[in-house]
Amino acid sequence: MRHLLEIDDLTPNELGAVLGLAERTDPPAVLDGKGMALLFEKPSARTRHSMERAVAQLGGQPVTVRGDEVGLDGRETVEDVTRTLACYHAAIGARVFDHAVLERMAATGSVPIVNMLSDQAHPLQGLADVLTIGRHFGRIQGVQVAYVGDANNVARSLALSVGMLGGKVRIASPLGYGMRPEDLDRLARAGVRPQLTHRPEEAVEGVDVVYTDVWTSMGQEDEAAARRKAFAGFEVTEDLMALAAEQAIFLHCLPAHRGEEVSAEVLESPRSLIWKQAENRMHAARGLLAWLLEQ
Repeated sequence: MRHLLEIDDLTPNELGAVLGLAERTDPPAVLDGKGMALLFEKPSARTRHSMERAVAQLGGQPVTVRGDEVGLDGRETVEDVTRTLACYHAAIGARVFDHAVLERMAATGSVPIVNMLSDQAHPLQGLADVLTIGRHFGRIQGVQVAYVGDANNVARSLALSVGMLGGKVRIASPLGYGMRPEDLDRLARAGVRPQLTHRPEEAVEGVDVVYTDVWTSMGQEDEAAARRKAFAGFEVTEDLMALAAEQAIFLHCLPAHRGEEVSAEVLESPRSLIWKQAENRMHAARGLLAWLLEQ
């Protein structure tokens, strides 16, 4: 049984196969007559809608569940919740605060588990990112991607997905907000070695893709003031975009804070592919589920 907790749960060839299935307009009905539980400890607009539509497009029935409805490790253990949902569903997706919850779910061996976001990884976003880049440039191999901001779960999954397919990754973060040694070790095991810097201008120079995320993620609200101070100078503006290649595009996993991590001008510019990127969350999820449930 296969799970997707992070991008490197796939080999590069498998990652390519998932993207190939994402491109299909006639996806296999691998969920025909079956259900998939979508468990949300953390709310989301794009994740819920993209996953529900992806399940439906594969012939299945999505059942969305709030965290307080099952009470992980409160009303019931994570393991018991997982086994219960597996009685009714062919797969489980979970959007959680703690990545260890996903690991415990997968360890039950009940049904395939899909990480819809955790504090360590956002593989569904990473799949959508490389699908967007590949559709725009016709390739991932050799494409240069600069990520500007907090080297968080989104950054790690982006680096893995781009790097495993032969792209090049640069990451610019303030001191104290860069990649952790354990993250770099994991990237290296997947053959990915990003270029690291504390200067956004150095990261963006000549690249094909400029990517950013919010400075303060859900659950970090009490750090907002300190983060705004630390990230001063890391806003993606038109001046910063001018340093990228002429054909460079802008990506953001959303939601975005205009005037904070990105200017409104960049977000709304012709270079911005954020809505195609958001749409591709659905296609990428469909490709992943089609591949995962055919194993």
